[in-house]
Amino acid sequence: MYATMRFKAFFNSIKGKILTLFLVAFLVACGLTLLNVLTLSAVSERLNLSERYDDLFNAILEARRYEKNLLIYGGLDSLHEGLLYLDQADEALEGLGPDILRATGARALESFKEALAVYRRDFTALGDQQGDGRENVRTSGKLLVDMTEKLIATKRQLIHKTIFQVSLLPFAYLGVFLVFMAILVKVIAQSLLKPLSMIGRITARVAKGDFSPVDVREHHIEEVAGLLDALNRMALELTAHQEDLLQARKIAALGTLTAGVAHEINNPLNNIVLSAETLMETHAELLDEDGREAVQDILSQAERAGDIVRNLLDFSRTEKASFSPLAPDVVMKSSLALLKNQIMTSGLTIKVDVTPGLPPVAGNLRHLQQVFLNLLQNAVQATPPGGVIEVSGGTAGDFVRLTVLDTGKGIPPEHLPHIFEPFFTTKEVGKGTGLGLAVTYSIVKRHGGRIEVDSEPGRGTAFSVFLPKAEFAKKPGQELDQAPADGDHQESGHGL
Repeated sequence: MYATMRFKAFFNSIKGKILTLFLVAFLVACGLTLLNVLTLSAVSERLNLSERYDDLFNAILEARRYEKNLLIYGGLDSLHEGLLYLDQADEALEGLGPDILRATGARALESFKEALAVYRRDFTALGDQQGDGRENVRTSGKLLVDMTEKLIATKRQLIHKTIFQVSLLPFAYLGVFLVFMAILVKVIAQSLLKPLSMIGRITARVAKGDFSPVDVREHHIEEVAGLLDALNRMALELTAHQEDLLQARKIAALGTLTAGVAHEINNPLNNIVLSAETLMETHAELLDEDGREAVQDILSQAERAGDIVRNLLDFSRTEKASFSPLAPDVVMKSSLALLKNQIMTSGLTIKVDVTPGLPPVAGNLRHLQQVFLNLLQNAVQATPPGGVIEVSGGTAGDFVRLTVLDTGKGIPPEHLPHIFEPFFTTKEVGKGTGLGLAVTYSIVKRHGGRIEVDSEPGRGTAFSVFLPKAEFAKKPGQELDQAPADGDHQESGHGL
């Protein structure tokens, strides 16, 4: 059963069809060659037999010549010589009997034997001078010669027929070649050109953004089915990563836009802060409680606006930073140390399972600290007092995985596709800018890694950062585009 399936699969492949076609053509060519050899052999045999027919005919003619001598001059010598030639004729007829039987049939063979026997009898009687047998021997002799000539003519016709058949063999070869080429062109058209045209249409459709799969079952050619299956897998991968590509495009476009906006806003903010501080220093005694509170509110909101501007600059900056091998446990522990006080006052439990034995990653320590500060701050803000935050690490192929898991309320499914978009947030006004996860996403991508999120409402959220091992990253000393981190961190809460 397995062998049958393998054979069927092989025959349905382009390679199998072409090999089968060549095998059939080879067998047909061998058959024609064998037929040619057999036909030439038959012609050679019939030519040899033709010579023996000539020997038979010559023996009879020699006997007739001695018959004439016997009739004119008489004598036993002519009789004996004539009988010797008749013996040769009998011997030749004996050897040609099977061929005469095939060529003319049993009745003609018997008639010829009978005519030869009658002529021998009449010839012998003429030599014995028994009665007047002149007319009889002439009649029987002429009949024998006529029958021999007719037999030779029949044989020559067969030889000519065989030669004509041999002359047709080149045309048979030409016909087989034309049929073979027609079938080969058809196989190539159906198995190669048509699928290639279809694949061209599919790739054009994919280029336009249509990733709908192709039904492989409609195509019985093994290679085409395999290629279409690969195209389907490619379409699935493109669909799966399309959101990441769109996110990267958004970040690139927004980075260019926000860089200019942030610089333009930064100068007025500095003037506002400077003016408010000058007002507090020089005219504090002239301000009542409400005035001082208003100035403090101006300073507080200006400082918040300044944080937003710094986040925008961090998000949009594309300067290069050097990479170096970093121990994952050191990166995570240094990030936790920066949030030590916030964690202690939040009433949360932190569980850390990042062993020192993990392979080093290639990156920039300050930038990676920014990544995990954002994720840890998100976890702290999302987890109610008494909750647990788990930090773990491990390996995943060529990557090192670092996961931050909280036991908060989780992220609604409708928000998950947008959490890495800049300025997307559902936090209360004044508690988040929506840039934290966008900056995190940008930094991780520029490290050659990826970030994945797994969340279920009511059961918490897990952010997993995959960073390439140092041995699979760019060579030490090379610089990669990185997202800088002049500020310590950004405010974010799962991008909400």
